[in-house]
Amino acid sequence: MSMLYLDNAATTPVRPEVLDAMMPYLTRWFGNPSSHHTVGEAAADALADARARVARVLGMRTGDVVFTSGGTEANNLAVKGIGLGAWQSGSRRHLVTTPIEHESILESASYLERLHGFTVTHADVDRHGRLAPATLVDALRSDTALVSLGYANNEVGTVQDAAALAAAAHEHGVPFHLDGVQAAGWLPLSAVELGFDAISLAGHKLGAPKGTGVLAVRGRIPLEPLLHGGGQERGRRSGTEDVAGAVGLATALELAETERVEASARVSAIRDRFIARVLGAVPSAAVTGDPVHRLPGTASFTFAGTSGEAVLLELERRGVVSSSGSACAAGSDEPSHVLLAMGVAPAVAQTAVRFTFPHALREPLDAVADAVAASVAAVQSGG
Repeated sequence: MSMLYLDNAATTPVRPEVLDAMMPYLTRWFGNPSSHHTVGEAAADALADARARVARVLGMRTGDVVFTSGGTEANNLAVKGIGLGAWQSGSRRHLVTTPIEHESILESASYLERLHGFTVTHADVDRHGRLAPATLVDALRSDTALVSLGYANNEVGTVQDAAALAAAAHEHGVPFHLDGVQAAGWLPLSAVELGFDAISLAGHKLGAPKGTGVLAVRGRIPLEPLLHGGGQERGRRSGTEDVAGAVGLATALELAETERVEASARVSAIRDRFIARVLGAVPSAAVTGDPVHRLPGTASFTFAGTSGEAVLLELERRGVVSSSGSACAAGSDEPSHVLLAMGVAPAVAQTAVRFTFPHALREPLDAVADAVAASVAAVQSGG
């Protein structure tokens, strides 16, 4: 039986163009970019080129780009690194985030709170997961070191007004970090347009391999490194760089940016048709996330009176692979912290199912909507 994979927010397959771009740096030009010989210098040149290509997409300086092992490390470096840098340079020890963020932001903030005496404000979001700029302003203090927010939520797909939130932070002299992991390839990423001071990306959401990521952070922002050693990445992330991974991420990011406007419009139309068909066929279905400001490739629901996990099993029997929400909280059977923060009752939150689509999607998903209706009915009937 063929399977339709609709869990692209968790990870994506590596694009053939990305593999082709990486291959020379896994084979012939495999050198350490810190080595002063022909093979090492070829690797260093490729790394510098990848850094410049990423910076160009983001509208930032080449030296702002720090290659990491993925989005989790990038978020850790942003929250801990900028937070500790602000404390050391100016005694600021207050962070602002929201309760719907990815665990890598929430747990990094908790680390600073527990071990370094920071205080953390979790600004409230509305029932769709949006943060109002006025709410953010109310959360800011004279000692706020950083605002760290997700551009688009990984579970429900709600998109924040990043430019307005960045402007609100800057009016109070506070650096603004944007977790762009889910937004890349769907939404604009320009620092000039959005106003962020730092942004996190993960390659495996874009068709690059797992284990590749970026934190781009303006050079004027004090940043305490997490990894100490040989001083690579301008002293901000020591360790021998993954040259092939950096090349792969740069290639995937460029491809995604080239295709972004067309893909977003095309997939948004398919998403809207899919949501309407599910809501029409399943009386207990409710859409989660903002009805307007949402990722083109995300359709998330609750199905009251069911078990989300049971619905997922029924869907897989019918050839559809999806998820109950974040793939990052491994092994957790607790209700989604995102849905709880949006005011969804715990029993309903445990019925969540998320469908996330590939950028290349071109055909309507009517058959998937029918499979959703059949799966929910099977769970509700006990068979």
